[in-house]
Amino acid sequence: MSAPSIALNRFGLGARPDEGAPADPKRWLLDQFDRYDPRPAPIAAQPDSAAVAKDYGGGLAAVRRMGKDDEEARRAARQAVVRDGRETYRAAVNARADAALATATPFLERMVHFWANHFAVSADKQIAAPFAGAFEAEAIRPHVMGRFSDMLLAVERHPGMQLFLDQARSAGPNSRLAERAAERNPERKLGLNENLAREILELHTLGARTGYSQADVTEFAKAMTGWSVAVRPPGAMAPAQADDATGGFVFRPAFHEPGARTILGRSYAQPGEEQARAVLLDLAAAPATAKHIATKLARHFVADDPPPALVARLSAAFTKSDGDLPTVYRALIEAPEAWDASAAKFKTPWDWLISAFRAMGRREAGNAQILPLSNQLGQPVWRPGSPAGWDDVAASWAAPDALVRRVELAQRFATTAGDRIDARALAPKLLPGTLAKATAEQIARAESAPTALALLLVSPDFLRRA
Repeated sequence: MSAPSIALNRFGLGARPDEGAPADPKRWLLDQFDRYDPRPAPIAAQPDSAAVAKDYGGGLAAVRRMGKDDEEARRAARQAVVRDGRETYRAAVNARADAALATATPFLERMVHFWANHFAVSADKQIAAPFAGAFEAEAIRPHVMGRFSDMLLAVERHPGMQLFLDQARSAGPNSRLAERAAERNPERKLGLNENLAREILELHTLGARTGYSQADVTEFAKAMTGWSVAVRPPGAMAPAQADDATGGFVFRPAFHEPGARTILGRSYAQPGEEQARAVLLDLAAAPATAKHIATKLARHFVADDPPPALVARLSAAFTKSDGDLPTVYRALIEAPEAWDASAAKFKTPWDWLISAFRAMGRREAGNAQILPLSNQLGQPVWRPGSPAGWDDVAASWAAPDALVRRVELAQRFATTAGDRIDARALAPKLLPGTLAKATAEQIARAESAPTALALLLVSPDFLRRA
């Protein structure tokens, strides 16, 4: 297994036939830092969260304003809004694939995918679905080469995350809103929603079983009350606001639980919006957060069971640099474990699909509909099913039925390519210094060009990221 192949496939998104193997693999990766474009053309062409809020959130608001006399018309209008939201989501998925296929900085495009999975939102939740693409474009991409704390704040303030984890519904039990609601209807109790606070602690920063308690979760959730977005979700408790269709972050003082909060032994007496911000900045700088992020990076790039020494070095780089992500990436690139020829990560369905398209020379998805393809492979884009995101270990993706689905798609891709692609010439370009003799022999003995290409795409060499 060669260093160029590791750079292309383990750090990158797979080799392309029209691009040579890097002569200096580490330098090839580091040079991408200066060329990273957080807003490539396919992404820039998609609607931002303000446009989504205007079209989708505004559409839902219009349905709510419709009279109840014609229930059939109301239902049809709502279905049209939901259908438009699904189309926004589908277009964003294709744009994500286009960016991955055409990128000149595949290592950093992989980092976009890594962070989007770390801060997972799920399009399974209808209200969040049309915001999924804007979430990655606005909260993840601009901060991939910045500080973790900035990405954390952007993520937790974005409508995609706030709507996914119900933050916009959360109100302090002693807030002004709760008091007014009790005066109007004593039977109605406005509730504190702990979803976002809990996932920030368990998934986004410290990690599970790192010493925080249920009381810390509750106090953090109280600190976050008032953090909301200018998109009015169905069933929202507050009266309509003039800014309800701008899609941006808003702080609603009437929702905020008054008083100081104590979280993980620290007191936070900041007023209003600043209280939760102060907690987030402390969480971003916590040693447990550094270890949590380091472990996930080492698992993603090196091994399902990350080497403890590598985790310790990445964690130290994170802490010493105050969460400067390029510093952490450099530590990863310099790590000997990342270039270990015996280590090999099994491709996730998304990795395999993108690398297969890149292998065939595609620079855009074109007529290929990425969403149904990712559904067929078992990893629908931005639909991990839980806030924890998709698993990053081989056991989740290497089951026999999952491999059969890759074989079926490889045959379909190869049939479409016909005789246009010579897999015998292609294989050494995709896997420089790594192509196994057995794989090369099978490809050479294939009875047709499409069969040879299909064999290459499902070979053990290609199924792994090295």
